[in-house]
Amino acid sequence: MRVYELAKELGLTSKDLLARLKERKIEAKGHMASLDEDVVKLFLEERQARTGQPVAVAGKRLDSASTAVKTRKPAGRKEKPEAVRKPAAAPAEAVSSVITQPAAAGRGKEEGPVPEKVKPAAPAAAAEPESAAALETGLKPLEVDVPITVKDLAEKLSMRTSDLIKFLMLKLKLLANINQSLSHEIVAEVLKAYGYELVLPEKPDEIVRKVKKAGKGEQWKGRSPIVTFMGHVDHGKTSLLDMIRRTKVAESEHGGITQHIGAYEVKLPRGRITFLDTPGHEAFTAMRARGANATDIVVLVVAADDGIMPQTIEAYDHAKAAGVPIIVAMNKIDKPQANVDRLKKQLGSIGLLPEDWGGKTIAVGVSAKTGEGIDHLLEMILLEAEMLELKAPYDMEASGVVIEAKMSKGRGPVATILVQQGVLKEGDFVIAGYQSGRVRAMFNDLRQPIEEALPSQPVEVTGLSGVPEAGDHFYVVRDERKAREIVEQKQEELRRQRLEPLHKNHLRLEDLHKEIKAGVIKQLNIILKADVQGSLEAIEDSLNKIGSSEVQISVMHKGVGPINSSDVILADASNAIIIGFHVEADDQAKELAQKEDIDIRTYRVIYEIFNDMKAALEGMLAPKIKKNFIGRAEVRKVFRLTKHGIVAGSFVKKGKIARSAQAAVVRNGEVIHEGKIAAVKRFKDDVREVAEGFECGISLVGFEDIKEGDFIDAFEIEHIARKLA
Repeated sequence: MRVYELAKELGLTSKDLLARLKERKIEAKGHMASLDEDVVKLFLEERQARTGQPVAVAGKRLDSASTAVKTRKPAGRKEKPEAVRKPAAAPAEAVSSVITQPAAAGRGKEEGPVPEKVKPAAPAAAAEPESAAALETGLKPLEVDVPITVKDLAEKLSMRTSDLIKFLMLKLKLLANINQSLSHEIVAEVLKAYGYELVLPEKPDEIVRKVKKAGKGEQWKGRSPIVTFMGHVDHGKTSLLDMIRRTKVAESEHGGITQHIGAYEVKLPRGRITFLDTPGHEAFTAMRARGANATDIVVLVVAADDGIMPQTIEAYDHAKAAGVPIIVAMNKIDKPQANVDRLKKQLGSIGLLPEDWGGKTIAVGVSAKTGEGIDHLLEMILLEAEMLELKAPYDMEASGVVIEAKMSKGRGPVATILVQQGVLKEGDFVIAGYQSGRVRAMFNDLRQPIEEALPSQPVEVTGLSGVPEAGDHFYVVRDERKAREIVEQKQEELRRQRLEPLHKNHLRLEDLHKEIKAGVIKQLNIILKADVQGSLEAIEDSLNKIGSSEVQISVMHKGVGPINSSDVILADASNAIIIGFHVEADDQAKELAQKEDIDIRTYRVIYEIFNDMKAALEGMLAPKIKKNFIGRAEVRKVFRLTKHGIVAGSFVKKGKIARSAQAAVVRNGEVIHEGKIAAVKRFKDDVREVAEGFECGISLVGFEDIKEGDFIDAFEIEHIARKLA
């Protein structure tokens, strides 16, 4: 009997039983370790002495591990799922105390900018509370977000813009216009001169941290594990999940590859498991990495007939980097060519030695086709989750991560989110990345409307102001005004970040165009549109990896939704092609594209994009130059002729010397010149070529330093189309 089976029989957790075994100095490496019959009998007899339950009940369990899974659950564990489902009331006092901090104290001075024609008697009211440094220096604190333009700073100080420009010129020797940005140091000097001390406002991230901590965080309860399936394409990840969920997802997907990330909750007798369904193609590396960061356990799916593949190792690396435990599902064991022992050996070679081979990795043989081993796999997932002791606070503001987001015609922005802490309720005001809004409706993975979502539960929400990025964090904010302020600050920060690189790219654009023309740099510009954010990120990430130092892909613009006329105009200006994934161009865009001769390509299968882009890049690569040797001649006498200059009287020792060939002059084993052959003469006649064993006269273009004893090698240049590695 194994440790986890005995623990289940005794009504204990595997961890508790391992602790008791250690106290009795009985060696057991983990919950899968086998126990001697004497040890099992000892624990069962002790239970009999306490409860009077006969030992014979456990006898059936010793016969088969499969019956162990089907036996009744211990008392006390039965009510655990119900306990988890009860929502914890969030204390309003704790929330308001965090959200209504004096971060908005400086807003009074910003309301209603004073016209420049009227100069007020005194500057705007200072922010409170005053800092200790300000009290010591006698300066009033003033909250200013830097960098700031001259115009905005003048409004902050309630003074004329012209007066501030004059001050900058006379006092700080700085020539500035009304829209020029001022640095932290300049702003501090200006404020000091006018009797103020610079106080920087709280950054959005700092406010967010405070908001997310709203609540006591005392009610920590168990939560269900979040599991991600990873592995090589076509090794059966979706089919395996399909067997678990008893649905037919794989059949509806184009190309047999899961196109979008989804989250699904599976209810089992012993609890719940949340599965993240990640795409299987190697192009979705970014999606898999993001999935690993949001998961508790990774199930690495490997086909027993194919064995370890490159994507298998890639998926393993992502899971290992995320620091999550890995369970190996050896799929397709029903196939005649399946070789489980060979697969276990391969697993050991990459650091995943199975437990039955002396390692620490749980490896379960399964078949997505017949359902064999599925129950055992789920049992191992729940056991691993039990060892992890997964918990989450229920009395804090709800927060989590955006798994997927899209724009729905009927419902507007729709986001699939995974709750990680707290209880998300219908009507909550949330911030998700750079978007915000009130949760109008929530649906579970079966599209059933629900009123609240608990930790580890995936839900689809509507009501956001826009489509958030897949991977963005979301959190509930009770103060709607504060939430809008945070979003505005974050959007302003994003605009500043975008303006700088755009400005720099604009400055480099002319140079880049010249370099492309000169052949120094070659670049393929792309405008990318997709139906969901997750696909967009994954395609861009993979396209960026296709390029090299010689040839690059530049995604000029990316977005969610159909291809529109704005995309075509941008493509025309930047000489780009437009790629659409699961989206089409609208009528206006098609008409404009035809008029401007813009190439629009739409796809429904991911890898076709990469094949086409790779082919395009290979055509742009500078061809590889190969020199094909055709002959060698030895220079035996040098002549100077009036018309032809220096002529090398030579004897063809190997191959042939052709007039159309290139030539290399070799002296003492070193090439001293390479160039074209000007003429080849046989006696007094110009000839096309001279064969081996014959004498001839050879003259070269632009080179006369030929000496007796030199060798002239003739070769032809072949241009070979290069391919990306």
